[in-house]
Amino acid sequence: MRKYFEFDKLGTNYRREIIAGVTTFLAMAYVLAVNPYMLSGADLPPDLKANYPQFDAVFTATALAAAIGSMLMAFIGRLPIGQAPGMGLNAFFTYTVVLTMQIPWQQALAGVFLSCTIFLILSLTGVREAIINAIPTGLKYAVSAGIGLFIAFIGLKNAGIVVGNESTFVALGHFTFFHEGMKPEEILAAKNALLAVFGLVVTVVLMVRRVNAAIFIGMVITAVVGMIFGLVDLPKGVFAPPPSLAPTFGAAFQYLGDMSSLFSVKMLIVVLTFLFVDFFDATGTLLGVASQAGLLKDDKLPRPGSAFSSDAIAGMAGAVLGTSTTTAYVESTAGVAAGGRSGFTALVVGVLFILSLFFHPLLAVVTSAVTAPALILVGVLMASHITKVAWDDLAEAFPAFLTILMMPLTYSIATGLASGFIMYPIMKVVKGKAREVHPAMYVLFVVFLVYFIWLRE
Repeated sequence: MRKYFEFDKLGTNYRREIIAGVTTFLAMAYVLAVNPYMLSGADLPPDLKANYPQFDAVFTATALAAAIGSMLMAFIGRLPIGQAPGMGLNAFFTYTVVLTMQIPWQQALAGVFLSCTIFLILSLTGVREAIINAIPTGLKYAVSAGIGLFIAFIGLKNAGIVVGNESTFVALGHFTFFHEGMKPEEILAAKNALLAVFGLVVTVVLMVRRVNAAIFIGMVITAVVGMIFGLVDLPKGVFAPPPSLAPTFGAAFQYLGDMSSLFSVKMLIVVLTFLFVDFFDATGTLLGVASQAGLLKDDKLPRPGSAFSSDAIAGMAGAVLGTSTTTAYVESTAGVAAGGRSGFTALVVGVLFILSLFFHPLLAVVTSAVTAPALILVGVLMASHITKVAWDDLAEAFPAFLTILMMPLTYSIATGLASGFIMYPIMKVVKGKAREVHPAMYVLFVVFLVYFIWLRE
């Protein structure tokens, strides 16, 4: 094992790698609660929840997908990077694909599987570099920033910190619960909003103090405080056999053989969006974490084909199990900071995700107030990419700004993506720099234009 993971070459040992693996797992552990919450439509009205997979089944799918993905990265990619269903992609799955586009969740999983299959082919053939070069840098970062704002908005809405308003569309929620005449549901909503604000403040403090696993610890503290004040139900146990995977396992296959469903305009947009977001998210994460670990050679990822293939295969496995795209997690930087340098770190992460399957009764404490701080702060981390947009060049800045703005305002990642990709070629042509636009961008211009025409229907 030492020889395979090159401990001597990397200057590491079992103790350091195990500590790093535990650190990375704790930093990622919030996904076990947040991903099932998102994909099951837990925050949606009861009449809409029937259109989503069961929470318990998605929990099992999440844990297994994270375990498989991390172990693939351990043995194939041999990098200290954990993998799990990606934040942002699960929001696109739930709120855009299923809720807005009204695509059945089983068909959406088929879209995830297909996009990851394409990703695998691109990784094995080396086409990845060419595609990365085709997309303008500003738009790459704008997509990540826009998804960050969208996720943060979802967290604020779920917690009741931001509420609907007939006059102004949105407004600040109510935080007082002692006025006379308030209805019981209004009092409960105000208390939950305050609990979410408390959790947000606690988690931010932990992050500023650079506490490892700050988001996970923040969720635990918020849940405990919620139980003390009667806002969160006590779990009925600690250990239990893993929930059944039957409701979601293999659900994607019923649509993979249906050509009319797979090759519709709607599915084309779904597959392209899943592919695009995962493609660049995985690229940025792998390069960033490897750079922090000092593993880059001439600014290039070691064994890039293996690393990206691990990511793609993990996504395919996750789709079969019943979850949105599995991808590399930037939280792996916590483990690298703790000394992780080899794939053994990722192996430890995978093992811990398997063990977590037996602690699912604890997820009874997961409410919107508990998950909201995690969503908001993940949004903050993703939105940091906004600084990398060339704001002094309007031809670059406006498409990026439109991408970022439209995602939260239209409650659709795909709409924001389409807006930016349509506007970019137009801005360049008007500026007299049409030749600077890669031919692939003109193809995407047509694809997303068709997407908007379809939406009007």
